[in-house]
Amino acid sequence: QVQLVESGGGLVQAGGSLRLSCAASGRTFSRYAMGWFRQAPGKERDVVAAISWSGGTYYADSVKGRFTISRDNAKNTVYLQMNSLKPEDTAVYYCVAERSLNTIVTGAANSWGQGTQVTVSS
Repeated sequence: QVQLVESGGGLVQAGGSLRLSCAASGRTFSRYAMGWFRQAPGKERDVVAAISWSGGTYYADSVKGRFTISRDNAKNTVYLQMNSLKPEDTAVYYCVAERSLNTIVTGAANSWGQGTQVTVSS
């Protein structure tokens, strides 16, 4: 498994931006697909975005055009740039790692971070 530590959450007004970071341990980071999930109070945990080891990406419909996932293999870090934030984006955001992007998208990833809170005020 990969150890994951998220950072960058916080409080922002609607329309604002935040960038989440996820630092991963291990020497094989470049071989992993990475992703972000989120869970709002009283709701299920849903996939937000994912990126394969080769750079292919997946986005949930609710964030397409607003969020961008990227990775820096030299820094063992994956990012989630969130623009045009809405109150409904408020949630705890989790970083995940798995061998394949499809496994992440289906919610079956084995490695999860502790989560970082994102709160968007109206």
